[in-house]
Amino acid sequence: MKVHPEEQAIFEVCLVVPKRKTEEEYVTYDCVEVLENAFQKVGFIVERIDGVTDEFMKLAAPLETLGKAAARLQMKKRTHIGMDLLFEVDQVKAFVRQPDGSLFSWCERFRCYHHLIYGIVNENQSAVTLKCEEEEFQWNVGESLIRTLESKKIVKQIFPLHDEIRRKKLLGNWALNWWEFTGQPLDEVYSYFGTKVALYFAFLGMYTRWLLFPAALGLILQLVEFGSLRLLVLPIFFVSIIVWAVMFSQFWRRKNSALVARWQINYAFGGDSSFRFSGVECGSLQIPVELIKNQEMDKTKEKEAFQRFEWFGCLRRFRNDAIVILSIICLQLPFELAYAHCYEVIQSDVIKFGLTVLYLFSIQYFTRLGAKISMKLINCENYENNEKRADSLVYKIFGLYFMQSYIGVFYHALLHRNFATLRQVLIQRLLISEVLENLLENSVPYLKYSYRKYKIRSNERREKGSSQGRIQFTSRAEKEYLKPSYSASIGVELEDGLFDVTLKFVTSGHHFCFCGRPSKVRVPSLIPFLT
Repeated sequence: MKVHPEEQAIFEVCLVVPKRKTEEEYVTYDCVEVLENAFQKVGFIVERIDGVTDEFMKLAAPLETLGKAAARLQMKKRTHIGMDLLFEVDQVKAFVRQPDGSLFSWCERFRCYHHLIYGIVNENQSAVTLKCEEEEFQWNVGESLIRTLESKKIVKQIFPLHDEIRRKKLLGNWALNWWEFTGQPLDEVYSYFGTKVALYFAFLGMYTRWLLFPAALGLILQLVEFGSLRLLVLPIFFVSIIVWAVMFSQFWRRKNSALVARWQINYAFGGDSSFRFSGVECGSLQIPVELIKNQEMDKTKEKEAFQRFEWFGCLRRFRNDAIVILSIICLQLPFELAYAHCYEVIQSDVIKFGLTVLYLFSIQYFTRLGAKISMKLINCENYENNEKRADSLVYKIFGLYFMQSYIGVFYHALLHRNFATLRQVLIQRLLISEVLENLLENSVPYLKYSYRKYKIRSNERREKGSSQGRIQFTSRAEKEYLKPSYSASIGVELEDGLFDVTLKFVTSGHHFCFCGRPSKVRVPSLIPFLT
């Protein structure tokens, strides 16, 4: 297989293993040596780096190794004739390359990495005895080597690594390019981060440009005094916003289709195009094993069993939806109305400001708790595919965020009909929420990262003596390992951080329209990944 100039092997995955303390322990530390030899036998390029407390094993897969894995996985790729065919190693020229010139996308490469890493099994006829320091354990026949070492806490973590050349290029052309207000290198973002992140930022850039129109109208309403015509101007403004929203939705659908066609993305199977590094998620209907064990069951009983299972699933979903709706009505609605009423009757602006700060702090945890409960309820349900499961999640979470975002607007606009108070509430919530979110999303990960480095330095000084100089973390892999990983606030089970960020972005859209100016929203989950 001929290697493309853009397809040079780079270290993309790193494993964290215990550090060998002395050279004399080489004989009793052979489990890591067995792992390294197994990786080299598969076709990986392995590089081991000593850190302060751990050892880091970086892996790079040449194009030939990835191609063989893709062929074994029966991966389908788009060809130059417009058809999706099974990948074959000897027919590389027939398949369409990515916008950056590489043969495999980010998702496809890590799917191959997962297959190769976890596909190392004991093919001997007997168990193999492995050693780590003073501990001995068995690597059984047919058992995955990585899973065995993970169960023994020898492989502490497996995480993707940065491509430093492409990372610095993205930093210069995208993250730190302040002159480009909405321009983004979407093809490079797609090649590096994947489809979801690229589509999100494509939507974000288009949304920011389109916000200039309602922002200009809002600014005119704020600065110009229309007098008696104000009762006529306000309905025109509201109708214009509705027309703007419909047109934006239609134009975004066209742009989304164009990007999907340009990136050769196929949704024929209706599943999730993303790939979890820790395992592949299956979105098929979860039928109990006991329903299909008895192959001699007649058709009538089999049909009744499946109908009973389907009806129980519908009743369970109805019960969970009722729990969420009643929780919103009985718990969140009084809380939101109490805040809106207190803000209306309080006269002091200082107390109003403090009340808004306290309210924003409270709803952060209130909505997070409700979202986690919704995730627990969804895990108890059965869905035909991932799309219906995602729809159920959106409906449940959207109710929480909708009540939090709009009940105060309805209260001031419909009950009290006080637009001055409504404008003041929206401006304060926008400013305070932006400050709080920026402080939490940027300072908390940095403080966690600094604390982990400080804790490691303190332990090393305690073991080696106080005369030890300042301990430096020179390895990029070790620095990335110490950085906290992003997790969605609505639950650990949801590994897609964009869902969490998009909820905040969409439900805060009313702030921009009423305050009369756009804001360039960013994705906090990508900041630690780029820096």
